[in-house]
Amino acid sequence: MTSQEYLSVLNPDQKEAVVHQGSPLLILAGAGSGKTRVITTKIAYLISELGYSPSQILAVTFTKKAANEMKERAVYLEPRSLYSQIRTFHSFGSWFLRSYAEESDFPVSPNFTVYDDDDMISLLTKAVPHLTKKDAKHYAHKISLAKDYCLLPDSDALYTIEDDPSFGEYYSKYEERLRATGNVDFGDLILLPYLILKENAAVRKSIQNRFKVIMVDEYQDSNVAQFKLLKALSGAEENSGTYVCVVGDDDQSIYKFRGAEVQNILNFEKEFPDTKIVRLETNYRSCEEILNCAESVVSNNQGRLGKSLISARGKGKKPTLVFLPTQDDETEFCKSIIEQSREKGVPYSDWAILYRTNAQSLGFETEFIHEKIPYSVVGTLKFYEREEVKDIVCWLSFILNQKDEISFRRIVNKPVRGIGNTTQEKIIDASFGDSILSGASNVKLSKKAKEGFDNFKNLVEKFVAMLPNVPETSEAKSLAQEASLPEDETVIRNSVKKLSSFVETVIKESGLEEYHKEQDDSDGTQKISNLEELVNSALLYPCTLQGLVDFIDHINLDKTSQEEEDPDTDKVTLITLHNTKGLEFKRVIITGMESGLFPRPEKSAEEIEEERRLFYVGITRAKDELYFTSCAMRRLYGRTNPMMPSLFLNELGKDNVRILGQKPENFTAEKRQKDPLEEKYHLGAGVYHDDYGHGQIINGRYSEDGEYVITVSFETGGIKKFLPKYQKNSLIVEDL
Repeated sequence: MTSQEYLSVLNPDQKEAVVHQGSPLLILAGAGSGKTRVITTKIAYLISELGYSPSQILAVTFTKKAANEMKERAVYLEPRSLYSQIRTFHSFGSWFLRSYAEESDFPVSPNFTVYDDDDMISLLTKAVPHLTKKDAKHYAHKISLAKDYCLLPDSDALYTIEDDPSFGEYYSKYEERLRATGNVDFGDLILLPYLILKENAAVRKSIQNRFKVIMVDEYQDSNVAQFKLLKALSGAEENSGTYVCVVGDDDQSIYKFRGAEVQNILNFEKEFPDTKIVRLETNYRSCEEILNCAESVVSNNQGRLGKSLISARGKGKKPTLVFLPTQDDETEFCKSIIEQSREKGVPYSDWAILYRTNAQSLGFETEFIHEKIPYSVVGTLKFYEREEVKDIVCWLSFILNQKDEISFRRIVNKPVRGIGNTTQEKIIDASFGDSILSGASNVKLSKKAKEGFDNFKNLVEKFVAMLPNVPETSEAKSLAQEASLPEDETVIRNSVKKLSSFVETVIKESGLEEYHKEQDDSDGTQKISNLEELVNSALLYPCTLQGLVDFIDHINLDKTSQEEEDPDTDKVTLITLHNTKGLEFKRVIITGMESGLFPRPEKSAEEIEEERRLFYVGITRAKDELYFTSCAMRRLYGRTNPMMPSLFLNELGKDNVRILGQKPENFTAEKRQKDPLEEKYHLGAGVYHDDYGHGQIINGRYSEDGEYVITVSFETGGIKKFLPKYQKNSLIVEDL
């Protein structure tokens, strides 16, 4: 294919980005604007038209799938692209270390292996023997995070990662042990190449002579270490002549919890002088009415470079905002419009239901199973297959049946009670055909195992005693019926204790709440949210032995239905907003649009901006039809709570949506007016303080009494909080 042929299919903005040369280039690629086409065409153009050797080109992205697609498409346009370095960031780091490790001061073997999370935990327990495995997991995660921010064990800023004063010591001992092995961990694949380039002029010159073009895809997802590595590779501060091109969308930066730093793309012009910005604003995915909603929402963010998407597909259908009484009505609504479209020949696969947390999938899974609507849950296990849910279901099953060997094995030593596999085998063998609790009395246990088993046994007996074995009252029966045939929630009587309180007690007192909360804290998972949703699902059952039997029966029937599902069936997609990144669907329903659910509660100004970007990502997944649902009541934390519409719904703009259902009194569909203080002292603003000098606002939030509070990071290294309302004279904003 000639260059004229592959350039002819580009729009003017895409072509401008491809042919640009000389100064650094930032391609602001809006959702659905054809960024992959641009970056692969640019690689081909650099080789065929500008005469670059393929080996002089380095292009990096974040996933193996994206890197493979980039290489395949570039090679299709220009076969010589096969000899360019088109890799993931970590793959490039591995190549770099194997090529240059022997020339550095770091004791890394060219034949190193890369330690994963489990390896890091094992090594840390060897380096710091008094750490439990649980503590080692916590600190290993913090070490990885420190490396993402290019912080070494002696860094003064290490407290921003972990406030334990011993953390630096643990980190240092871990590094000493790791360096002794000659191996590396994943954080090293970015950090060590940066440090080698920073400290070794010969290696730096060699690599800058090797790569004359460096391209980064999805730049908004880069972390601090990746940004520093890019600067070192390109020789930006040494005028090396290396051409730097990054492609990304500041409006789609949604991975702060993974270490992504949106400031990398927002500050690109400052870090790379004479940058040319090309905006790709023609959207080939969504209709105009959908893009109007997206623009109306994301324009509320302060931290953005700004662009407006223009649809190449015409006006289309106006999105619909639906206000519903309860979450049961929400699942019923979603089921109904999907079934109605199915009757008109629309396949299930056209539909995607989006939500903020994994736990929200349960209501849709239950409804779709009962209605025989095929579905798939993307990016995670189905609800009852999730580790933390299975743990509690096994507890509940064992409470009902103390002969249940499978449930016993899963829960008896989780959290650890000193009852290992060998001890479990002895107990089960001694209790064959009888209660496992009573059978254990025939087994001689070590002191530690006996203490652990006695604790477990006492818990089981306590839980059993909490469930009265009484005939169902008419009120209890109404609860059971409510569980299978949702009706008006007022049927539930406060006088009947709910099974949800019992399930919540099991979660807490079994130790599994703390166990899974620690995993959430270290891994960024949502296990506690899933356990809360399990509690919610028990709200419609009475707190009796029969209530638990009915609840477990309901769960088992749902699981059986899931197992019988045809894997090749045309399916509705259930997916979290985070997992939709890079995907598209003809028809999208964004559910759970309520304050406290989306956005999540107690968010700072910076975090609200990321949540708003997440909403923007969800909106721009839709091609033809888009719906938003918001409930007046929702079961949360084992209780039925009144809900307020999400603040993001007011930002959609009243002319951009049609509204169905009873509109809440406080809903205006008008953009909220910001507090003048928040406008002035906004995130990222430079300030000067009489006592502390120059700094930058890194956080802003409202206190419980309504006062606007900002957090400022000063150039001296200090971090201070202020009430700008009372310090207008001593705290001066510099960037206005």
